[in-house]
Amino acid sequence: MSEAEAAALKNVASKLGFKNGDLIQEFGYDEDVDFDLRADIEDLTDSEILTEEDQEVVDAVILWWREDDGDLVDALMDSLTTLDEGGEVWVLTPKAGRDGYVQPADLQEAAPTAGLHVTTQAAGVSADWTATRLVSKRNKG
Repeated sequence: MSEAEAAALKNVASKLGFKNGDLIQEFGYDEDVDFDLRADIEDLTDSEILTEEDQEVVDAVILWWREDDGDLVDALMDSLTTLDEGGEVWVLTPKAGRDGYVQPADLQEAAPTAGLHVTTQAAGVSADWTATRLVSKRNKG
């Protein structure tokens, strides 16, 4: 991999606001996740992504979510269990036209019930996934 390619990959993970030393917890892991993005996040933060079972306080959560994954409000509530105050949740959903595509309105409806606010910050993080940033209602930003 060239230096330019490596820098471009780092930029994708840094679009999510992660930095060296951050602890990131992952929910919704399955065989369809973007493994390159996961590796980029681990490289950028210099630590492994924590699993759903880990109980450490984390700086951010990534939640892979697909249309048929169940109750989004429940998943968002679960993702807040170990999230540090002021932390953020990045919901990664399949892009339009991909299997499991989630309507943006679904996030808009579920977030407030879970005590979260959908920000205008979103990022195309791979060919198949889009990330949407959610924050606590009291930490809008």
